[in-house]
Amino acid sequence: MKPQAKGIICIIIAAMGFSLMTFFVRLSGDLPTMQKAFFRNAFALVIAVSALIINKEKFSIPKEFRSDIFFRCLFGTTGLIANFYAIDRLNLADANMLNKLSPFFAILVSIIILKEKPSKMDILATIIAFIGALFIIRPTGSNLELVPALIGLYGGFGAGTAYVFVRSAGKKGAKTPIIVTCFSLFSCLLTLPFMIFNYAPMTPKQWLILIMAGLSAAAGQFGITTAYRYAPAKKLSVFDYVQVIFAALWGFLFFHEVPVPLSIIGYVIIIGIAVIRWHTSLRNEE
Repeated sequence: MKPQAKGIICIIIAAMGFSLMTFFVRLSGDLPTMQKAFFRNAFALVIAVSALIINKEKFSIPKEFRSDIFFRCLFGTTGLIANFYAIDRLNLADANMLNKLSPFFAILVSIIILKEKPSKMDILATIIAFIGALFIIRPTGSNLELVPALIGLYGGFGAGTAYVFVRSAGKKGAKTPIIVTCFSLFSCLLTLPFMIFNYAPMTPKQWLILIMAGLSAAAGQFGITTAYRYAPAKKLSVFDYVQVIFAALWGFLFFHEVPVPLSIIGYVIIIGIAVIRWHTSLRNEE
């Protein structure tokens, strides 16, 4: 099997993992968002620290990329919390789709942080993607899901901005296990006080479900990391949108959710422009 084909398989596995994470977060019930975020990140922290120990990696954060690590943690954590908030209040497909605007936010943030000049195609794709987002958010006074949708949109912004700071730190020599450990630790420390003061007792079933959320997130993280070892991001990124299809399937099967027609139009616009941008970048490479 060719490396690119292996990469596609791995990224589809990652998409399923992340979609299952959102499914289990919703399934865990009426628990505070911060509590769900803490347990999801605590599980990731155990895995990250274990990876450092197994690889005998020394934990240190040199001065040259400390600010990059901090902002990666800040935007990544707040984006994750916003995404979890949206998952509990929107249908799964909508929440996942808003989070998948992160690559387009990354284009905009890269102009400021990395001084990268976007191509005309990137600019056009970003504009069209945000037009698609309007169909999902539906900013009218009669839309009761407007606030959760806007918070979900921030989740995509937080994720996209975090990716930019990861790239910036990576260019300066930061290693992936260090970045992941810092993010997981920062997230746990930020959400811990909220969880302590607003802790909701959990049943054994809820504990099991949140453990499954952590396992699913880990599967997603390992899947996407492995995928990018086989092929570059520009050849694989579009397949990550399969996560929205998986999320829509879980929502329909288990929560009887059917996206409204306007949301479906938004999905088509965003995924469509992502496919066109992906195809254009491959043609330009030839």
